[in-house]
Amino acid sequence: MKEVQEEAQAALRKSQEKVNRYVDRKRSKVEEYQIGDWVLLNMRDLKFQMVGKRTEKLMKRFIRPYKVKRIVSANTIELELPSTVKIHLIVNVSRVCKYRDQEQKKGTPQSVVIEREEEWEVEKILNKRMVKEKEKSMV
Repeated sequence: MKEVQEEAQAALRKSQEKVNRYVDRKRSKVEEYQIGDWVLLNMRDLKFQMVGKRTEKLMKRFIRPYKVKRIVSANTIELELPSTVKIHLIVNVSRVCKYRDQEQKKGTPQSVVIEREEEWEVEKILNKRMVKEKEKSMV
């Protein structure tokens, strides 16, 4: 009788390992958050609050950054939300993404006047594309 139970347990362990290997292959790593991090909240939780105000097609996917108040588990975090946002404070990490500050744009560069025409010095060509059979460069 013990042999049969041991064989059954071994078969169960083997099938569980096989399923875990398959699931882990498709699973992506969860981004880790710290207390005080800023995150953007996904709008799919807030669509019901926006009924009649905007078309869903034109809505942003994520809205303004909110601060992480505490980490409940590896998959859930608590946010500091204003009272106007009527969802639960604890959200799954799939509903947020980390906020990355946009670099401040450097303003317009100084132009140099050469032969009565304004010209600018190019630091680096970032991209090229063809527009109406002419090559345009993004600098």
